Amino acid sequence: MPDHAVVNASPLIFLAQADRLEFLQHAASEILVPTAVAAEIRQHGATDPAVQALEKERWLKVVEAPVVPPRIQAWDLGPGESSVLAFAMAHQPIIAVIDDLSARRCATTFQIPVSGTLGLVLTAKKHGQIPLARPVLEQLRQSGMYLSDGVLNHALSFVGE
Repeated sequence: MPDHAVVNASPLIFLAQADRLEFLQHAASEILVPTAVAAEIRQHGATDPAVQALEKERWLKVVEAPVVPPRIQAWDLGPGESSVLAFAMAHQPIIAVIDDLSARRCATTFQIPVSGTLGLVLTAKKHGQIPLARPVLEQLRQSGMYLSDGVLNHALSFVGE
């Protein structure tokens, strides 16, 4: 397991809403949250589970991201995704935890290791930390995470479900 992972808003929000933040801790021992991502999350208000997690969990550390390099800017991603990728690019080896497909493609282009919420759940299942992935993924979908039935079923086939 890497020492650090840098996370974007959507994985943190979805996992907090589903009361599954511990899956982030399976990605790395310390989870870094760029200030742009923290600002986006804090817009949800003090009662939001992700906002509360940012304030309460010591393993979530808000950090300044470097200036986004032009080659990442060219992908026209959101400020959160861009800051996650800029941080990961500047601090390798580190894993970027991002759900946005364009941002994941950008990470792959620049050889930044990447995972998403779905990958975190499948890893938890593979390591025996949860008995079944399907109920967790259904819970995440109910929390607002978009996951088509086709992608869900294909992903579950990798963990024998």
